[in-house]
Amino acid sequence: MNIDGHIVLPDRVMPGRVVFDTSITDVRPLSHNVPDRYILPGFIDAHVHGGDGADTMDGIMAIRHMAMFHMAQGTTTLLPTTMTAPWSDITDTLRAVVDVMRNGTQGGPSIPGAHLEGPFINPHRRGAQPAHTQLPTPARVSAVIKTGAVRLVTLAPEMEHADTAIQQFIQAGIRVNIGHTQADHEQAERAICRICGGGGVAGGTHMFNAMPPIMARAPGPATALMCSGDAYAEMIFDTHHVHPALFRLAHRVMGQRLVFVTDAMRATGMGDGPSSLGGQDVMVQDGVARLHDGTLAGSVLTLDQALRNAIQAGASLPQAAALVSTHAANWLGLHDRGAIMHGRRADMVVMGPDLTVREVWVAGRRSA
Repeated sequence: MNIDGHIVLPDRVMPGRVVFDTSITDVRPLSHNVPDRYILPGFIDAHVHGGDGADTMDGIMAIRHMAMFHMAQGTTTLLPTTMTAPWSDITDTLRAVVDVMRNGTQGGPSIPGAHLEGPFINPHRRGAQPAHTQLPTPARVSAVIKTGAVRLVTLAPEMEHADTAIQQFIQAGIRVNIGHTQADHEQAERAICRICGGGGVAGGTHMFNAMPPIMARAPGPATALMCSGDAYAEMIFDTHHVHPALFRLAHRVMGQRLVFVTDAMRATGMGDGPSSLGGQDVMVQDGVARLHDGTLAGSVLTLDQALRNAIQAGASLPQAAALVSTHAANWLGLHDRGAIMHGRRADMVVMGPDLTVREVWVAGRRSA
């Protein structure tokens, strides 16, 4: 099979043809006119709770439903993301993710694991997470590792048992994000050094959100993430969670270590109106989801919109494509995808000249 169009490569946009079966077998330039469309690497979302009325915490069918919804917006790989909840609900959800990982979703995206966002977070930086935080004791950490579901975990490094938990997660090959944290700059810096020095991969969960702000004499965790040289960081770039100027700053400083995520909730794709998140009432108004006290409650973002937002904020198309795909592939160790090049999985998004999704291909199969 092949697709002609304007191919979005890491450093340029090239008129050409992509030849593929389940993987890409050739990428060749074309001198004649090509269709007025763009061919991008499939999007990768490492932090997504739900969409189209479904939530990861609802179980197997809901995970499949929300995965299909996000695939239609260009996401070919995603990590279903948990909420802070009663312990039995979390372990049940991780088992549901394992079921989907093993049995797949017909015509759906790749799910290489879960993002365990709760419950190992600081109760004073829960954001929109429910009040079911837990300390990351060795027994609890072992229990979630044994499910085989977790590829990425968020934890607050200042909490009791965090140092031991970091080592347990690293030894299991799980990426460790600092997030929902009260850590100061020095604590965050030490945690990043501990993760990377221990052979792990460090990151930050929705940088600038649910963490202390950057101040003149208290630079906070975001500065530690940006200046580390090794740590990746998520960003929810719906322009509500993060100002475009902060995106431009982080992008300039971090480059390939900045990763777009959606943090999308069940209300995504359903328009304004009432919804819920972790058993809490949420109101979506003008595309912004909030709890009754005004706290931002996840987002209703999709990665195709995040890409358009990045371009509106000054990124080039190759840079924007990398933010929703290549950087996440590198961060998560998914080196078989994330770029249009020979030998990579044929995970592709075909977009029109207005950058709306027209086709989605997963491992060479047209899925949307």
